[in-house]
Amino acid sequence: MLTCQNLTITHRKDGRVLVRDFSFTPKKGEHVAVIGEEGNGKSTLVRLMHDPALIADYADWEGIVSKGSGADRSATAYLPQEPEPALAALPVWEYLGTPDADVSRMASLADELALDPGICWSERAIGTFSGGEQMKIRLLRLLRGSPDVLLLDEPSNDLDLGALVWLEEWIAARPETVIFISHDEVLLENTADCVIHLEQVMRKTEPRWTVSRTGYRAYAEQRQWMIDRAAAQAKNDRAAFEKKMERYRHIYERVHHEQNAISRQNPSGGRLLKKKMHTVKAMEHRFERERETLTKKIDAEEQVMIDFPPVKVPAGKVILDLDLPALSAPDGRVLQRDIRMRVTGGEKWVITGPNGCGKTTLMREIAARLLPRRDLSAAYMPQDYAEQLDQGADPVTYLRQALGDWSEPTAVKIRTWLGSIKFTAAEMAHPIAELSGGQRAKLCFLEMILKGADVLLLDEPTRNLSPMTAPVIRRIVADFTGTVIAVSHDRKFIEEVAEEELALNGGIQNSE
Repeated sequence: MLTCQNLTITHRKDGRVLVRDFSFTPKKGEHVAVIGEEGNGKSTLVRLMHDPALIADYADWEGIVSKGSGADRSATAYLPQEPEPALAALPVWEYLGTPDADVSRMASLADELALDPGICWSERAIGTFSGGEQMKIRLLRLLRGSPDVLLLDEPSNDLDLGALVWLEEWIAARPETVIFISHDEVLLENTADCVIHLEQVMRKTEPRWTVSRTGYRAYAEQRQWMIDRAAAQAKNDRAAFEKKMERYRHIYERVHHEQNAISRQNPSGGRLLKKKMHTVKAMEHRFERERETLTKKIDAEEQVMIDFPPVKVPAGKVILDLDLPALSAPDGRVLQRDIRMRVTGGEKWVITGPNGCGKTTLMREIAARLLPRRDLSAAYMPQDYAEQLDQGADPVTYLRQALGDWSEPTAVKIRTWLGSIKFTAAEMAHPIAELSGGQRAKLCFLEMILKGADVLLLDEPTRNLSPMTAPVIRRIVADFTGTVIAVSHDRKFIEEVAEEELALNGGIQNSE
């Protein structure tokens, strides 16, 4: 049985403690969601549960991770967030190790994953399949070893809406224990029956963890209720205490004034006032002790504080008038035909469709048309952040370069903004390549804000954002007064932000 006892994990580079004194034993068949802000150690914890060697090059740990022994020993299987690039060129049969496997069992597993059993012998390279198909093939390889604990790091990344629904149903039906990380709130709501929440409180200097054996929505609502109730009680207690302190200050000032005004010819009156002042001072000490017992706000991880400034784009202004007879991939395949979009000022569009239908290709085409325009200030957030962000620069240097302003006041302003999106001083000095996907996403948003963009082109903007950050980003995009064109599979983003939708079909093959 998998057991974690008194685990403490420390990031070696900046000495930050990610997890302290963590203990947890999953129940058989339990589906456990690991949630938390970007950079809080979720992936590190899941890797450690599977194999400590996976974190050996960047983190130190102490405590116990046990998989039991004998008949009670757990067999874990780990699905990393990203497949190894070297595996993309392998044919499916080699990736799955088909020649060495139980053929009938492999075929049965493939059928269970809604795959054609013949895929086990396919010569086709892994990297040529859609995101959803690749995920299923990776899960097939994972299940081949008959694990009883599945450790899945962001299995919902890069999946289209159909694949997301399939993954939801698959996780919910698994008989094995499943411990998984996901940023998709709908998936969390529909699959998790236990939640591990990793937080960094006190300005990211103190780690805290919570285990709640309840569904994700119930946990989130209960947590918010407790935070709100404690905040309201703290406000009421503070108001009542301030009234007492105001009365005390009036008494103190009156006695102090009388002491100063007493005549030297009335020494007995002075002694009485001195005794009265002693009583007043005792009241002050009592109030100070009472201050320590007041209800305090729950020290929860603060939300990202970020907003786009108001922009003015005339409602009737044509932002994009696209009439595209054919959309082609770089290899010449026709992905879509007869795409028509007319976008005017202030509208919010979302482009949806299955993996491989050309959504990102279309977004690049739109960006190529809008970014050079002088009458707009368009900003593009690509799905691959490396297309936009200088991976070798630290966040402060990158933003100063993006703004073309190397003055010290601008550097101070940038650091303040980075602090508002939960970057520590150490993270502000890290190369961008070392930041989490969510931190890089927030950096892209901050760049668009600082540049004063009035048209946002967003390719999967919430794909790497935690369930704590994503609602904030959805709100600021929904409240943005400019124009938005976004590609998204995020069901809550589509529901809360989109006013118009361009739904692409499953793609077409070039028949020539």
